[in-house]
Amino acid sequence: MKNQRNMMIAMLLTGLLLFGWDAAIRYFYPDAGKPKPAAVASPTPTASAKPTREGGLTSVVDQAVEAKALNTDLNAGARVPVEAPGLSGSINLVGAVVDDLSINRHKQTVEKDSKPVRLFSPAGTPAEHFAQLGWVGQGVQTPDGNTVWTVPAGAKLTPQTPLTLSWANATGQTFTITYAIDADYMISAKQAVINAGAAPVSVTPFGLIRRTEKTASVDSWNIHSGPFGAFDGAVKFDPNYSDVAEKGLVAGAGKLDWIGFTDIYWMSTLIPESGVASSDFRSLGNGLFRADVVYQPQIVAPGQNAARSTRLFAGAKESLVLDRYEATGIANFGLAIDWGWFRWFEKPIFWLLRSLFKFVGNFGVAIICLTAIVRGIMFPVAQRQFKSMAAMKAIQPKMKALQERYKDDRAKLQEETMKLYKEEGVNPLAGCLPIFLQIPVFFALYKVLMVSIDMRHQPFALWIRDLSSPDPMYILNLFGLLPFTPPSFLTIGLLGLLLGITMWLQFKLQPAAPDPAQQQVMSIMPWMMMFIMAPFASGLLLYWITSNLLTIAQQKYLYSRHPQMKAAAAAPAPLKDKAKK
Repeated sequence: MKNQRNMMIAMLLTGLLLFGWDAAIRYFYPDAGKPKPAAVASPTPTASAKPTREGGLTSVVDQAVEAKALNTDLNAGARVPVEAPGLSGSINLVGAVVDDLSINRHKQTVEKDSKPVRLFSPAGTPAEHFAQLGWVGQGVQTPDGNTVWTVPAGAKLTPQTPLTLSWANATGQTFTITYAIDADYMISAKQAVINAGAAPVSVTPFGLIRRTEKTASVDSWNIHSGPFGAFDGAVKFDPNYSDVAEKGLVAGAGKLDWIGFTDIYWMSTLIPESGVASSDFRSLGNGLFRADVVYQPQIVAPGQNAARSTRLFAGAKESLVLDRYEATGIANFGLAIDWGWFRWFEKPIFWLLRSLFKFVGNFGVAIICLTAIVRGIMFPVAQRQFKSMAAMKAIQPKMKALQERYKDDRAKLQEETMKLYKEEGVNPLAGCLPIFLQIPVFFALYKVLMVSIDMRHQPFALWIRDLSSPDPMYILNLFGLLPFTPPSFLTIGLLGLLLGITMWLQFKLQPAAPDPAQQQVMSIMPWMMMFIMAPFASGLLLYWITSNLLTIAQQKYLYSRHPQMKAAAAAPAPLKDKAKK
């Protein structure tokens, strides 16, 4: 009776976990396994869909409106081209707004003819995201959002040719913004004021980044997406968009190093020089948000000039690129990637993964090699754990004798048990310590594969064309032959099936549990985990499958060294006395 009750409870909890996980996957990964719809026009506006892992517009209506708006705005004239190896686009001379940037090194999809990822879009478009520099004046006319700036004929911004925008008011003040761009994702801007008037003027330089929440990537418990920055020498992955929307304004959390917005793979940040008076995040309503940097006011005497320099990063979160910028003096810029708690493990693992990829030329093979190397390093730990399990198994008869002898005296039982451990030279905690040592290492592996843009759109073999996406070959619809997409908790691909099989084989090699109900739960655990893990990125499944295969090989080897454990694994679970209720 008791075993049946335990089994029913176990089955109920398993079902709750399975369907609860499905609900979580559909919430956090609504695009898992679903093809991206083409942008088509619709007469009826609809609400934007939930965010995806990569970010971007998910509503087909928004996509259609965005395409039309870009065609209109970017062909309206009054723009200066931006042409660099990392970025391309244009700067709007109306308001001197950097509002048209695409990331040349990263495509929207895995298709060869796919366009580059668009990061910045003009104000008023569904995907609006832009940066602007300017001044606020006291008693003096300063340029605003409607100001039309002038540039030399034929000017364009390239790494070899900086660009200067200028505008003069009626009282003798000339304002200039000089842009420079490098080969990656950094734009440097120098704001200058020349006072040729008869009286001193007071101007306050500022910089801002404004964006919509519609294009944000999914914000999960372990990877932040939203407002962030570096304050007081530490990167703060907060607040969330909802926090800013609720409060209206969230002030910067200390002395500013840089501030902006991040997605999982992309970010836009302002890196000011010294002299910042304030920084904050603001909610503008309708899902629009702004990051502000305001400098101290500058008094410019007649015949004098004043300048401020600000850098704008707008691009992909490539670890090597961010580290290079940090080496130039941008504090903690390499930590703009949300490595998490175990970054001291993750950074070396990431370096090793990149080195393997450079050597073998295939990211999937690099993941397999990395898993094998880590498993090899951890093998002595696993061997010690197995040896401890074998020692504990060897003294089980003596343990049972003690339990029978002192079943009514718990204090004496504990005393005699510790004495037995000492006589036999067994440490009951020795088997637990290796597990705790492995947790940060394998979580670091998981996190590296989650946050690394290097895995994005990397093929492996056969049907796996993107290791950062779920396995697209679903068994339930006969690998795409049947015209329907299974629900997310049934999207089991070949990699998911291999994961379940290898995990089942791994559990089969473990010693049988003493409780029959526990043994039955363990027998269905691999298949439950298969459903849970199947919607994850193919690269993660490849890592888990490789790890399982190596664990199976490791267990077979260790069984050959400890025959008593092999016998325990093959033995059926003992039956309990049927008379016990």
